[in-house]
Amino acid sequence: MAADSGLELIHLVKRYGSTTAVDRIDLRIAAGSYCCLLGPSGCGKTSTLRMIAGHEVASEGDILLGARNITALPAAGRGTAMMFQSYALFPHLSALDNVAFSLKMKGVGKAERHRKAAELLERVSLGHLAQRKPAELSGGQQQRVALARALITEPKVLLLDEPLSALDPFLRIKMRAELKDWQKTLGMTFVHVTHSQEEAMALADQVVVMNNGRIEQDATPHELFNAPRTEFVARFIGGHNVVPSTRGLLAVRADRTRLSRTPLPEGDSAVAGTVREVEYQGTHVLLTLASARVGELTVMLPEAEFDAAPWQRGDSACAHWELARAHVLA
Repeated sequence: MAADSGLELIHLVKRYGSTTAVDRIDLRIAAGSYCCLLGPSGCGKTSTLRMIAGHEVASEGDILLGARNITALPAAGRGTAMMFQSYALFPHLSALDNVAFSLKMKGVGKAERHRKAAELLERVSLGHLAQRKPAELSGGQQQRVALARALITEPKVLLLDEPLSALDPFLRIKMRAELKDWQKTLGMTFVHVTHSQEEAMALADQVVVMNNGRIEQDATPHELFNAPRTEFVARFIGGHNVVPSTRGLLAVRADRTRLSRTPLPEGDSAVAGTVREVEYQGTHVLLTLASARVGELTVMLPEAEFDAAPWQRGDSACAHWELARAHVLA
């Protein structure tokens, strides 16, 4: 880890009264990487982000940025910047003045702060809209203004709180690609909170799955999807069936699960059930099976395979897989 901008959390705790929101987590984020904190509402991911930013006081533990312990420092002195879910732009200020605002608070002269703000707006392709107010900008343009405003303080770490949640699906995908490009271009550490598995998988070098204030798994997207460590991760990431076996709980990817009309002996590699839902999803068809043994399974069949022998609701079926392609959960 680079000594100047790697981020480390050590036994970090956040309590709100008798409720523990973050429970002694340890985490290392490499300098210049894109890390997503992923999990359901209430899992502790936003509290963690706000403690890193200095907007929440840690109840216990330490936050290190490079060689500095920043746990007790004010937000403005940490070397971090936060981009909020709502963007939090001042409605009465132009894009230029929104970006320049933090420099104004630091006493930087108007000409100098406007020069720096204009440079950043050009960098996010908004120089031609510098005089527009937030209400005159699209959601994606507002997000770029918020990004430029965060970058003007030259932070070592950019913190993003659900930055894409307010955008429509098409724009969300476009802005996802732009965020990744900006992170690579800037060479900066990004820490991004999301509840979207798809978003985390698309953006992150490192995905940290949280549940009940603790880290369930810290891995690359590829490792997370192919080798979920716990039942919670397998179910939350999606695309997996969780099946009891003689080896404990198995996770089997839905796209590695096949369907047979011929009954097979139930066991570690087969489960009998009834087709409950059939959803056409373009390149594949997603089938949901009801099973007395495991409750519910999903099977992802290629479109051509489904078309050659369609399944209907109510059909009896046997889901099966190669045991070598199943993953034993902790």
